[in-house]
Amino acid sequence: MTDLPKYDLLAKYDPLIAEHAGLLSTGIRDPFGIIMEKVLSPTEAIIKGRHTILLGTYNYMGMTFDADVIAAGQDALRDFGAGTTGSRVLNGTYQTHAACEEALKDFYGMSHAMVFSTGYQANLGMVSTLAGKGDFVILDADSHASIYDGCKMSNADIVRFRHNDAADLEKRLKRLPADAGKLVVLEGVYSMLGDVAPLPELVAVARAHGAMVLVDEAHGMGFFGEHGRGVYEEQGVAADVDFVVGTFSKSVGTVGGFCVSNHPKFEILRLVCRPYTFTASLPPAVIACSTTSIRKLMTAHDKRARLWEATRRLHGGLKSRGFRLATDTPESAIISVLMPDQETTALMWSTLIELGVYVNMSRPPATPAGVYLLRCSICALHTDEQIDIVLGKFDEAAQMCNLALAVAA
Repeated sequence: MTDLPKYDLLAKYDPLIAEHAGLLSTGIRDPFGIIMEKVLSPTEAIIKGRHTILLGTYNYMGMTFDADVIAAGQDALRDFGAGTTGSRVLNGTYQTHAACEEALKDFYGMSHAMVFSTGYQANLGMVSTLAGKGDFVILDADSHASIYDGCKMSNADIVRFRHNDAADLEKRLKRLPADAGKLVVLEGVYSMLGDVAPLPELVAVARAHGAMVLVDEAHGMGFFGEHGRGVYEEQGVAADVDFVVGTFSKSVGTVGGFCVSNHPKFEILRLVCRPYTFTASLPPAVIACSTTSIRKLMTAHDKRARLWEATRRLHGGLKSRGFRLATDTPESAIISVLMPDQETTALMWSTLIELGVYVNMSRPPATPAGVYLLRCSICALHTDEQIDIVLGKFDEAAQMCNLALAVAA
């Protein structure tokens, strides 16, 4: 290897490299280097030779092993091959892609749907294409990285408001020119803390100031609302939302992203949205799996009910044991257990994985400043027995890590 240049462009990451090395030097397993050797079901896997309960996969509706979904993928692999080798606007639109967009239109009851190769690209593409130079994007301070990156790519002016604070949103909108283009970006469920947005208040403020509204339902699709469309449906604001963005990598159980809308000019986005136009399309097998999953989710009422039952069981069990949770009540299928500092978070995470429970370790900048947590995501296929095992393992890990728990009321 030749000598490094005089200025190493990776030098800016030296503090993070040192922090990561220091973490591993304590003997814990790398929280960001987990390898699943075998996935047994939506709720179980083999990790480092150990049978492990999966509690950090976002596989909310357990569709990854659905027999119909797998069969659809196998048929498409046989009939259309392994990949498309092209973007949607060239040779990358197959019958499977058109069928998936039809399924999305039926699921959401909207007239337009556009599928992206990832959920990240859906936000990147929609935000950066809808807003441009001279426009304003107004977003919640806790927005996902893909939304922030879409803002950067848009060249629009960016305005942040305090998390889920309608009064702060209104204050900031009042300062903007009345005749400027404005896009308010919201999320139904915020993935770090698992809290739900007060969409009626936020959307009403946006509309009063002439802004268009985009809602990201990545973590709400499948189990919120009468039809499982998301928080915006459950809270009754569908008529006032212009664009809904989502992902296939959560409840749908595959990979990909999408946007649905009733806007009459929506189809022009296929030609002007760079993350859509210049990216190879999803493989036929993946998109066929997604289509079948979406159509099955339309009638997955029992699964939705079971997901909420399991969520309430875990949330209530952790709370009664004295663990500090990010929400007082189970607002979504994400349950975040607050930790006092990074060292304790890492130690608890490592102990849990050794005890056979996989959760997510989250820390800044993914979380708000000073917030460290273990994030659990429930699956509709988690059994009561599995939830009870997880609760016991949390108790055991807390004792092993000397984590102080609140005294139960």
